[in-house]
Amino acid sequence: MEVRDFQKDAPDGLLRLVPEQKVVVPLPEIEQQFVNFMFFRVDPEWRKLDASTKDAFKSEFLRVYEEFHGVFLLYSYSLVGFDSKADLMLWRIGSSLDMIQDMTARLYRTNLGSYLEPTDNYLSVTKRRMFVNYPSEDRSRVTAGLAKYHFVYPCSKQAEWLDLPVGERDALIEENFMVGMKFPNIKIHMTHAFGFSEQDYLITFETDEPRDFLAMAEELRETTASRFTLRGMPVYTCRQRPLMECLDALG
Repeated sequence: MEVRDFQKDAPDGLLRLVPEQKVVVPLPEIEQQFVNFMFFRVDPEWRKLDASTKDAFKSEFLRVYEEFHGVFLLYSYSLVGFDSKADLMLWRIGSSLDMIQDMTARLYRTNLGSYLEPTDNYLSVTKRRMFVNYPSEDRSRVTAGLAKYHFVYPCSKQAEWLDLPVGERDALIEENFMVGMKFPNIKIHMTHAFGFSEQDYLITFETDEPRDFLAMAEELRETTASRFTLRGMPVYTCRQRPLMECLDALG
C-alpha cells in the first residue's frame, strides 16, 4: 500500500483537501447495562444487639451504600413479612461489573455486613427487545424504580424451547408481552442472564397494585410460552423503601 504525504504532494506548498468521505459511519450503539438483584437475610443474632449499636452499624452501612449513587441506579427493597428466604434486596444498574463487586465488598466490610447472609444474587444484561415496539423508550436501558412493589422472577426454559425456530420463539415471547400490555400500570423488565447463571432471563414487574400483578400472572400462565418454562423458580415480592427503612425493618 502506498503511503503519501498529502501536504508535501500539494502543488506550490498548498494543502491538499482530503476527498469528502462518502461512506456513512454508523453511530455506536448505546452501551448495555448490567443489572444486579442481590438478596440478603439477616442473622438472628442481629436482633440481640442493643439499639445504639444497631443504629451505629446501620448508619455506617448507609454511608457506604450512598457513596455509589453516582455509579449505579440504586434501589432498596424490604421483603420482611413477605418472604422467608430474604429480608432485603438491593437493585443495582450500571455499566461496570467491577463496581458491583467493589460495592459488595465494601458493604460486607461494614459491621452490619457481617450480619447479612446473601441468599440469592442474580446478574443480567440489557438487550433490545426487538419483538415489542416501545417507540417512546430507549430499550437498551432500564427505566427503574417507578413503583412501590417489585416482583422478581428468574426464568429458565426447558430444552425443547431451543428446538423451536427463532421466529416462533419471538412470536411466543411477544404473546406474553401483549398480555402484559393489557396492564398499563405494570412495568415489565426483561434482561438476559444466560451465560451469567443457570437462568435464561430475569423478568421483573413493577407496580403500585399487587392485585393487578396476580391477575396478569394468571393470564401469563395460560400462554403457550409458559408451557416451556421450568417450574420451581422463585418469585420474590419486594417493597421499595429508603434503605434506612429497610434496615430498621430488620429488627
